[in-house]
Amino acid sequence: MAERFEEGGVSGVLERPDGAPGRGMALTHGAGSNRDAPLLVRLARDFAAAGWLVLRYDLPFRQQRPKGPPYPAGAGRDREGIGSAVAAVRGMVSEGIVAGGQSYGGRQTAMAAAERPGLADALLLLSYPLHPPGRPEQKRTAFFPQLRVPTLFVHGTADPFGTPEELREAIALIPARTDLMLVQGAGHDLKAAGTMAAAILGRLQTLVWYPGN
Repeated sequence: MAERFEEGGVSGVLERPDGAPGRGMALTHGAGSNRDAPLLVRLARDFAAAGWLVLRYDLPFRQQRPKGPPYPAGAGRDREGIGSAVAAVRGMVSEGIVAGGQSYGGRQTAMAAAERPGLADALLLLSYPLHPPGRPEQKRTAFFPQLRVPTLFVHGTADPFGTPEELREAIALIPARTDLMLVQGAGHDLKAAGTMAAAILGRLQTLVWYPGN
């Protein structure tokens, strides 16, 4: 069941499961999108059908402007918004919480988790923008050594923002459990992952709650 959520500066849509939720997830969007990005909508509905409470929400920059990319100077405020959204979900579930996002949203979520230990029990990073297309030397990994939360990367093998090999090398910098789930032939939009909710949850379950299985 989907319902609007407006509280404490957080603006989004809640996807509620049948029955009392155990685990929760806060999912946000990329630089050119919003909470209604097709991938987020599909995954949120399927995660909720599997028993999770999911909030897909707009970052502060998108609340200010319906179109256009974020300004670099506003990234800190976006991370504050991520913290508020995760806290809102945590208050509605009885077990763990996953913080996630697509592209820019995933990057800012990971940065927020590095800045705030304990923010979430795990991260779900969809199409992490490892570097700008065609500029592999400009890697966005400076904070990876401070990231101490289990992290699942879901990434297309044809994503111009980072090859699987580049991502594997970068992930090795993270001093926490990590997993890389590749989507064959997918680009940065990661459309094919919209049908992979069960597989994603399975990988998260193994990574976070049942490591070593």
